[in-house]
Amino acid sequence: MAAAERAWGAVADVARLCRRLCHVVTPSTIKKQPLHQYVRRPLFPMRAALSNTVRFMFIQTQDTPNPNSLKFIPGKPVLETRTMDFPTPAAAFRSPLARQLFRIEGVKSVFFGPDFITVTKENEELDWNLLKPDIYATIMDFFASGLPLVTEETPPGEAGSSEEDDEVVAMIKELLDTRIRPTVQEDGGDVIYRGFEDGIVRLKLQGSCTSCPSSIITLKSGIQNMLQFYIPEVEGVEQVMDDESDEKEANSP
Repeated sequence: MAAAERAWGAVADVARLCRRLCHVVTPSTIKKQPLHQYVRRPLFPMRAALSNTVRFMFIQTQDTPNPNSLKFIPGKPVLETRTMDFPTPAAAFRSPLARQLFRIEGVKSVFFGPDFITVTKENEELDWNLLKPDIYATIMDFFASGLPLVTEETPPGEAGSSEEDDEVVAMIKELLDTRIRPTVQEDGGDVIYRGFEDGIVRLKLQGSCTSCPSSIITLKSGIQNMLQFYIPEVEGVEQVMDDESDEKEANSP
């Protein structure tokens, strides 16, 4: 009798596991969670089959002010304390994950934050529902591989305060790091200090902010107003383009 109960219990466990693996997300489920989705996928399917233990990775997605950019939150640290921007496939040579994401048709740029990955698609006509499965799979396969996120060290784009900075520049950098950058990173992007001259603060936008329709509003109504409020020496804010592709992107309608 005990053996029969154990056998029946094992059958029930297998049935429950099959129902979990065959779970289908219905339209009603998507409607209830419009901003966050998760994917269940065995990270080590062969090992899981042998040990009867299935491991899953949950990835959340979050909208950004840019309709062409989407934040993917893997639930694991990405760069932890800094950010890295990959505006073109050529810039992705130093990151295996960025290179794999660029191989997905329709991906225009990639941005790594402390705990998120922002992917920007080429245009509004591309459906996120068609891109997401490949992006999910690429991110999960990368974290399962154990490969380093960055294979070649490069100097961070943002320079911290140094002894050579005067008082005004030090205040600008501190305000950017403590009040402005965390807010911009919440929207899947970043803002990098590029200099201060004749009352003008020069900043570089990255990630979802690069091609966002509201980027100018972010600079003028948000960042500029905050800097001027705390630092009277600041007369304005100017966006910096690192190359021709950035300038072309900023000037596009």
